Amino acid sequence: MKMTGENNAGFSEITMDDVKDLIKRKDEIEEQIKAYYDVLEDQHVGVEGPLVDAEGFPRADVNLYQIRTARHSISCLQNDHKAIMEEIEEALHRLHAREKAKRGGDEAGDQEEAMEQQVTLPPPFARVDAVTQGSPACGAGLRVGDEIIEFGSVNTENFQNLQNIASVVQHSEGKPLRVSVIRDGQKAQMNLTPQRWSGRGLLGCNIVPIHR
Repeated sequence: MKMTGENNAGFSEITMDDVKDLIKRKDEIEEQIKAYYDVLEDQHVGVEGPLVDAEGFPRADVNLYQIRTARHSISCLQNDHKAIMEEIEEALHRLHAREKAKRGGDEAGDQEEAMEQQVTLPPPFARVDAVTQGSPACGAGLRVGDEIIEFGSVNTENFQNLQNIASVVQHSEGKPLRVSVIRDGQKAQMNLTPQRWSGRGLLGCNIVPIHR
């Protein structure tokens, strides 16, 4: 909630209800982004798929207007999402500082700290629902229930379906991938190296998408 000039004085009076309103707006933006990604997935083009055929003519098998509109809207909404996340973070910092001063600095702002950790993390796009003992995933520290926010080059903003993860895994055999998850409300990071082992696949875990 970036305010300047005469409005800045009112910022110090921000309440948790104000922060919750910002979070509600953030959730609404995320829902809109997800809806536009669904449009692109239905058209089988994604964010960067070509809109012309091999001869350079506009493709006749897709709705070009719908795709261009969705891509433009996603770009604008991602900027809005980044801006509101900054507003939330700033609001929480100020709210926490005010509460800390009010309470004399002892155990101040527990609720604000917990909410700050929650809202400044990007929303997860997939969840781990099985990990096999002795597998690469198990060795890397991945656990059942971990909610994925980053898997190599795949993140919340560019994830479309599980094929995105599968493609990264196939092209990264023997190479460590940075994986970030939300576990018990906290961010955890690990390096996962896809590789052959005694079981099936290169990871030894099962990942399911999170439908927001």
